[in-house]
Amino acid sequence: MIRVSTKFERPEPSVVKQLSAFSSATVHEAQGRLGALDSAIKPVDHTMSLCGPAFTVQCAPRDNLMLQTAIAYAQPGDVLVVSAGNYEEAGSFGDVLANACQSKGLAGLITDTGVRDTEDLRALGFPVFSRSVSIKGTVKETVGPMCEPITVGGVLVRPGDLMRADADGVVVVRREAAAEAAALSQERVDAEAGFIAAYRAGKTVVEMCNLAPVLAAKGLVIEE
Repeated sequence: MIRVSTKFERPEPSVVKQLSAFSSATVHEAQGRLGALDSAIKPVDHTMSLCGPAFTVQCAPRDNLMLQTAIAYAQPGDVLVVSAGNYEEAGSFGDVLANACQSKGLAGLITDTGVRDTEDLRALGFPVFSRSVSIKGTVKETVGPMCEPITVGGVLVRPGDLMRADADGVVVVRREAAAEAAALSQERVDAEAGFIAAYRAGKTVVEMCNLAPVLAAKGLVIEE
C-alpha cells in the first residue's frame, strides 16, 4: 500500500497576486538568478502566463496515471508541476484533461514531458508549459508520489513553491521567500524604468552601466 498526502502549505493569495505582476525573467534576476527551469520548457502559445503554488506529481515516462490523479485532488489556483523523466516522445496531456483542469479552476500545467492537442489548448486558453509536443499516447500503469519534492527542468520544486511562467520561461520561487522575491522584483522594475528614461534622454549604455573602466581594463580602445 502506498499512502499519499495532499496537504501542504500554500503562499498567501496576496503574495501570488504580487508576484504575478512581474515577468519570469524579472523574478529570476531579482532572486539572484535562481530558479529558472530548463529553457526547453516552453508554453504552447506565447500569450500563456501563470502564477500559482506548485501541486507536484511524479509520473513514469509515457504514463499519465498520476497526472490524472493529481488533477482530481489539486485545489483552485494550483499549478500542476509534473516530473516524468524528461521524456519527449509522449503526449501526456491534451484538450480533454485541460478542460478538466479549467473546470476546477487550476492555474496551469508545467511538465518536463510532452503534450498534444495544442490547437485546442490555445483555443481553450489554459496555460500549458511543456518540454515537447507529441501525438504519441500514454498508459495508466504506474503509481507514484504527489505533493512531494520533485526535480523538473533541472530544478527542485517543492509543493507550495510559487511557479511563475510566461513566454520567456518558467521560474520557481521558494514559498517562504515569495514575498521577498516580489519586493525585489519591484525594485528591479523601478531601476530598469530609470535606465529606460535615461536612454530616452540621450544617455548611453556605456555611461549608465559604467562600462568605460571595464573596457579599458580589458584593453579595448575605441577610436571615434
